[in-house]
Amino acid sequence: MSRSALLKGLPVALAALLAQSVVAASGETLAETLLSHQKPTTTSSVENDTFGGGLAVDGDATTRWASAEGSDPQWIAVDLGGPARVSRVKLNWEAAHASAYQLQVSADGTAWTTVESVTGSDGAVDEITGLDASARYVRVLGTQRATSYGYSLWELEVHGSRTGGGDVEAPSAPSGLKATTATTDTVTLAWTPATDNVGVTGYEVLRNGNVVGTTTTAGYTDTALASGTTFTYAVRARDAAGNVSAPSAEVKASTQPGNGTGGTVFVIAGDIAKRELPSEHSKTAELVAGIKPQHVLTVGDNQYDNGTLKEFQAYYDKTWGKFKAITKPTPGNHEWYDQLKGYKSYFGPIATPQGKPYYSFDVGDFHFVALDSDPVTDGNSAEQVAWLKQDLAKNTKSCVVGYWHHPRFNSGEYGDNKSIAPLWDEMVRARADVVFGGHDHHYERIKPLNSQGRVDEANGVRSAIVGIGGDSLYTQIKPREGVEKSFAKHGVMKFVAEGRTYSWEIIGTDGKLLDKAGPYTCR
Repeated sequence: MSRSALLKGLPVALAALLAQSVVAASGETLAETLLSHQKPTTTSSVENDTFGGGLAVDGDATTRWASAEGSDPQWIAVDLGGPARVSRVKLNWEAAHASAYQLQVSADGTAWTTVESVTGSDGAVDEITGLDASARYVRVLGTQRATSYGYSLWELEVHGSRTGGGDVEAPSAPSGLKATTATTDTVTLAWTPATDNVGVTGYEVLRNGNVVGTTTTAGYTDTALASGTTFTYAVRARDAAGNVSAPSAEVKASTQPGNGTGGTVFVIAGDIAKRELPSEHSKTAELVAGIKPQHVLTVGDNQYDNGTLKEFQAYYDKTWGKFKAITKPTPGNHEWYDQLKGYKSYFGPIATPQGKPYYSFDVGDFHFVALDSDPVTDGNSAEQVAWLKQDLAKNTKSCVVGYWHHPRFNSGEYGDNKSIAPLWDEMVRARADVVFGGHDHHYERIKPLNSQGRVDEANGVRSAIVGIGGDSLYTQIKPREGVEKSFAKHGVMKFVAEGRTYSWEIIGTDGKLLDKAGPYTCR
């Protein structure tokens, strides 16, 4: 068993104790600090320019280094900037991880010594502690890929103590961190300044474990945040030599609710759980937990690749499954690969509350229509369209919202889909307010469009694509007529229905507000 595997089995308190200090050859206990943050990196390769090595040491667990695909070995090395004693290395792997790799150190960046060999890694987070290695350079050498892709690290952290000349002492950890004010989209923080033997030059602010800003003063305002959401903050200090303090004690802070407090909150997303990308749908599920909605609406492809019950139980259930009791799902084409057997077995009556995989329900002044678009793409629309006509004709609510998997109008890889016209046209005839879809793995917000796909503010239907729940993203977006906003980033939609108005926010996996729409008044 590798040392990393052994340490994963230690009690948390003991593992933390081992990671706190390193004993020098003289027997002196030296304070452990983060040595690798924002230090220069070199790599054997990169997948493309957007996955450079520096993204693995930037303190942001939503950015990553990725090597070229399909070849071994590959490596990433970090220059610590001077001699140091390395006590601990933490690797936060993306789904494309190494099943076998070597941890190596060097004094000159040329001659390398292996200090740890790891086999059988299951990815996620590997933490190798108990090291006592002298080094200026540290390298992770991947020797066996766990997937058909390359190697990819969200973060590479090297911890230890400086041993060379010059300023090797890190500042003290900032103290007294507190949130002083908060609005619907900002949190203002203040803390007691850190001290240093030479002088503190600045501070790094961490939100939910990721560096989100820097400041030279003992205060910071975090902006563009999702409303009504709780975040965890910490602060660490830096000096001119690049030494970084330990983080302050964490503090939780919440933004104020948006659009008043009387609305009903929904979370909407699709294209969610995939075996190869467990960290992504785990992160979007964490967003759902933080939002605390009354309802979760899914726009299809809840579970890849075939939507079998076994797949649902192994992946979706461990993340988004926590919200199954409040979920009102729709299926996508991937659930139909199993003829909806896994989908129906997993969700039970929730999947077919009115006997079919399409249904409607009311919340306040809103009438929601959940449809099954996959048969419609195959030309089998008659039964569902007949039901939809009757349902919309009987509706007495002021606001109408539709949601299904395949969008009618789309700026992404799949483009506009004429086969969905029978569903869209009925929504136009009913003067529905908004329709949500997925299938293309990006987000876009579109002005009201008529049956011909032209902007028609008076008679058209507003729409948005929310295929950002966890599967790999599609970046080929060419905005069509009417598009107001588009991007390819993981996250969820927080939809608020209040009286006869509605609005939404798109929240990224780092808690940032990516888009904001409304409030709109229903017709």
